[in-house]
Amino acid sequence: MKIEFNGATEGEAPLTWGQRLMWRAVHLMGDSQNYLNCPFVFPVYGRRELPQVLDALRVLIERHEALRTTFSDAGQRILREGVLEIDLVEAGPERGLRVAERVAGEMAHTVFDHGAEWPLRCAVVVKNGRPFALACVFTHLAVDYHALALLAEEWKSLLKGVAPPPVAWQPRDQAGLEASDAWQARSARSISYWRDVLADAPLEVFDHPPGEPEDPRFIEVTMESPALAVAATRLSSRLAVSSTSVLLAACAGELGEVSARSRVVMQLVHNNRRDARTRGMVGTVGQDALIVLDLRERDFPEFCRTTHRAALQAYRNAHYDPFAMTAMREKAGGHDLDAFFNDRRAAPGWPALPPEADLSVAHTRTYTKNAWPGVRFKVFFTVGTDPGTGQLSLIADTAYLPRTTAEEMLRSVEARLVGSV
Repeated sequence: MKIEFNGATEGEAPLTWGQRLMWRAVHLMGDSQNYLNCPFVFPVYGRRELPQVLDALRVLIERHEALRTTFSDAGQRILREGVLEIDLVEAGPERGLRVAERVAGEMAHTVFDHGAEWPLRCAVVVKNGRPFALACVFTHLAVDYHALALLAEEWKSLLKGVAPPPVAWQPRDQAGLEASDAWQARSARSISYWRDVLADAPLEVFDHPPGEPEDPRFIEVTMESPALAVAATRLSSRLAVSSTSVLLAACAGELGEVSARSRVVMQLVHNNRRDARTRGMVGTVGQDALIVLDLRERDFPEFCRTTHRAALQAYRNAHYDPFAMTAMREKAGGHDLDAFFNDRRAAPGWPALPPEADLSVAHTRTYTKNAWPGVRFKVFFTVGTDPGTGQLSLIADTAYLPRTTAEEMLRSVEARLVGSV
């Protein structure tokens, strides 16, 4: 099965700064670059026929240049027209959405050929002859999680027969803006901020040498905890800071405990969508912000406030040319900055958290979901997108953090938050 699309535009442009960051990650991760793939499921709302579902997908591709773009060292190439092959999957007796989530995850295992392949793969899941969901995987060069939320809203409108407003800003518009004198100056200010922070930052995440790793070396341990969500929400409200900052403070504290450091340096994945033009753009805009936190503050609520202020300053300095930033970092001594924090939620809070959820940890569960031979992170905390529970995962380099230590760190984050309410 296939769809043919014919957009209104075509052309070539340099990679945006967000795409450059991803392009560098693609090359660093090699065979493990499937970590960068973004699986996503679009439910089919109401009773819709297969042609309506395919037509909605066609319109999304035609509207957004990022979905009909190929990528290379030379930049991005937007194609006007093409054909996308789509699989048809029968759900059978299983729940349609569950099948779609599994199919999207399975498609995400395969790396993209960015120079020759469309930046998305899709399959329609049907049940009893009716389309139930569209399972997709996107390359992170084309979308970030904010972009996926935008696509989900447009998807709903298109299935209702309502045309979304025209797209005002595309990735190649962003690339042109970033080449301007004003944005080059902005990049220079951000790089200067990083240079100043790195001058007083630890050189390594861990002092101890690596031990014997697992095979695969890099694992992702996930915790699902309603108590974490309840505690973070209450602390956020009481302290007048974001729940992101509360979670960041707890994660940084645990990293400090494990590394036996009084100061930790972390990179914060930031969506960089404060500019009104990028808020409605489907593309990859996010970049890493840099933060150094002093853990000698023993009062956790006050540490949350300090973390929030430091994070806001870091976010303001997260717009830069990654090539220029790499050159500066190499001159500054090649700091090991392989500790990350990423909040993937499109909006604050957990809107589907059950009303009966409380601070009890009885319903908390942890499990290992993924493993890779070479994602090249020592520590990577991620707040998941599940709206009904506090989902926190930790990618760990098992040469530095054994699986049991990673699990204990997640439980300790939960305990720190619950104990501070």
